[in-house]
Amino acid sequence: MKDCCNIKYLLLFMAILIGLFFVFKKKFIKKIRFNKTIISKVVSAKDKEVLKLLNKALADEWLAYYQYWVGSKIVKGEFSKEAVVEMVQHASDEKRHADMLTEHILKLGGIPILDFSKLEDISGCGYITPPALGDIKIILEQNIEAERCAVKFYKNFLTQLSENYQALKKDIEMILKDEEEHEVDLNVILKNIIE
Repeated sequence: MKDCCNIKYLLLFMAILIGLFFVFKKKFIKKIRFNKTIISKVVSAKDKEVLKLLNKALADEWLAYYQYWVGSKIVKGEFSKEAVVEMVQHASDEKRHADMLTEHILKLGGIPILDFSKLEDISGCGYITPPALGDIKIILEQNIEAERCAVKFYKNFLTQLSENYQALKKDIEMILKDEEEHEVDLNVILKNIIE
């Protein structure tokens, strides 16, 4: 008799759990559907275009960071101390740019580049391998070429941004200003070498 009552209570308890499961399951599924709707509205066609450009810029910034960093380690020749100071500062700027771009990618609901081996494929300016012997003139010329490419890219990027992207526009303008200054800094050192 006692076992019979225990089984009844156990069955009643299981029925209550199953009922609660179905009640909360419906609410949970509605919440998921609601969230999917919000996400699909946030990532518009224009946002997708901007996200593609942001990831392209992100790839370029990481490659530029590495190009400056490795160049600062191997550069040799007259004015190499001055070049190292500039390249270390520029590498720091490029990493800061990458951080800024990543924040915008995440704010727009995108995902930053996850596969580091894809950077060169995604980038617009690519990576120019510095000479193993560290020739300062060649390294400076390569970095100037990369900066000119970055300046051109960011100027074009700005033309693609509507009024809906004011915070991003402000950051792209700041990055563009840095890239233009980098080109000037490198040209000053290169001019000293040539003269």
